[in-house]
Amino acid sequence: TLISIDGREVRITHPDKPYFSRQTKLSKLDIVNYYLSIAPGALGGIRDRPIVLKRFVDGAEGEAFYQKRAPSERPPWLRTITLSFPSGRTAEEVVVDDAAGLAWIVNLGCIELHPHPVRSDDLEHPDELRVDLDPGPAMPGLQRRNHPRPGQASLRLRPDHRHIHNPASLSVSSPSATSLCAQPCQLSN
Repeated sequence: TLISIDGREVRITHPDKPYFSRQTKLSKLDIVNYYLSIAPGALGGIRDRPIVLKRFVDGAEGEAFYQKRAPSERPPWLRTITLSFPSGRTAEEVVVDDAAGLAWIVNLGCIELHPHPVRSDDLEHPDELRVDLDPGPAMPGLQRRNHPRPGQASLRLRPDHRHIHNPASLSVSSPSATSLCAQPCQLSN
């Protein structure tokens, strides 16, 4: 299936492939259309940032894998940027700037968005502070009820981010994980 988004064509492969099938029945094309419906909000968090692709190629209920490097087969209009790591290695990563790019990565199975905290024009200076509040495995001897849920933990952290001059936002990445995010990262003394 070929869809046109702002003059750019995006091929949706296997559009009828089930992505959610247990409680809600949604196809890959349903997921792409959902992301296009929320594109302004989604792009607000990822535009002009290199992004790590977390791909659910067997649907949302299957195993995912992370792909740092941009696929070699990609549209000519999709921007990439080369990141350098402390190890000396580099990776050419995708930068999503528009709804067509968003639809393209969702077609790859990217239903979670993992942008780097840097902008493509200044890879050496993060402008975002992100605190991931993902629950880990329970520690032996501790009951789950004694640990706050990520949403509750983020509310507890909120008063402690008073040194950040811009308000922080809360994003939900799964039923049990949230991120507290401040943009830009302007810390006071």
